[in-house]
Amino acid sequence: MNQLEILRFALRGLLANKMRSSLTTLGILIGVAAVIMLVAVGEGSSQSIQRNIQRLGANTLTISPQFSGGGGGGGGGMRAPGGGANTGPRTQARQLSLADAKALTDKTLAPSVRSVSPVVTASSSTATYGAASHAISQFVGTYPSYFEAVNKPVTKGTYFFNDDVLAARKVVVLGQTVVEELFGTVDPIGKQVSVSGVPFTVVGVLKEAGSTGMQDADDVAIAPLPAVQQSLSGFGSLNSIVVQASGAETTTAAQAEVTAVLNQRHGVKNDNADYRILNQATLQETVSAATGTFTVLLGAVAAISLLVGGIGITNIMLVTVTERTREIGIRKAIGAPRSAILGQFLLEATMLSLVGGLSGVLVAFIGTRFTVAGIEPVLVPSSVALALGVSVGIGLFFGSYPANRAAKLRPIQALRHE
Repeated sequence: MNQLEILRFALRGLLANKMRSSLTTLGILIGVAAVIMLVAVGEGSSQSIQRNIQRLGANTLTISPQFSGGGGGGGGGMRAPGGGANTGPRTQARQLSLADAKALTDKTLAPSVRSVSPVVTASSSTATYGAASHAISQFVGTYPSYFEAVNKPVTKGTYFFNDDVLAARKVVVLGQTVVEELFGTVDPIGKQVSVSGVPFTVVGVLKEAGSTGMQDADDVAIAPLPAVQQSLSGFGSLNSIVVQASGAETTTAAQAEVTAVLNQRHGVKNDNADYRILNQATLQETVSAATGTFTVLLGAVAAISLLVGGIGITNIMLVTVTERTREIGIRKAIGAPRSAILGQFLLEATMLSLVGGLSGVLVAFIGTRFTVAGIEPVLVPSSVALALGVSVGIGLFFGSYPANRAAKLRPIQALRHE
């Protein structure tokens, strides 16, 4: 009996009971689709987080105040405020000042630092233009270097310049959300908006950034630091200082230099810093590792459904062997070798798995075209190949027992079966 005849018998066996074959295929379909979809959701989530981090720049350090007495955040930059092994009393941090920011621009003390941008944030800033009004989520006062440091390019108009900072001019660059809420389709460049009663002239519009989790990254306005301090926030401490390293490879060196300068200025001893440094490169590496583990975990959980589908194949094939015992006996009686019987039932099981696997790939491909819980799934080719390969392997593995059982039947016993 040649391979073509074995294939013909296998197809005839599958088509003899289409409903049973469909139900068996459905289990594999669900398993393969689940593996591919969950891995795609994990990958989409990972890429979304990576994009959000990259928006801040891979060579950017963000310095912010924290409570002292609860562990040092100046060195590692990844601990939460007040975190650490020190359990002593916590005291209010010494606030970051404009003098701190200026000290970090000293090329002798911090040669790896390209730019320093002091940042203040005005809260409850409501902008109005004509009859339209909008509560801006984040009104930032800073220096022009901030735009490059946090990767906020302008798509229309221009940035403000150092002369605007020195003169404390009330000019502002708006995010896309603010522009849409206040101006609609009107060109905002050159128009005046009133922010908490203070007029600001729009000089530029930021390129659309999209949402970052639950926060709209486009709901922002950026103006010169002195103008925001005079009109909105007051001349107090800074909310943060954004430091841009001279390159991605010098970020670690820049962090060490910044730490040394601030420790000296703040009188920090025993790693008990009253500030923390967030290193975007370190954060990106940590998130990549965490999301990678999460994606693998999702795939492993989904793979359980493939195992269940394999058990279903075993049960269905055992029933099939029992129902076709007389057929097996007749074929053996007229000279069919054991290998032909074994091959036929193995081929049937494998074809069930393959059809289910291919159907699962198609369902998963369609599923990745839709947004799942706010995440756009990203199809991972390796997960498709792996899921399809495992589904075929499951057909061979779980189909081997019933196939072997069929091949071992004695012709006389099989012919006597009712």
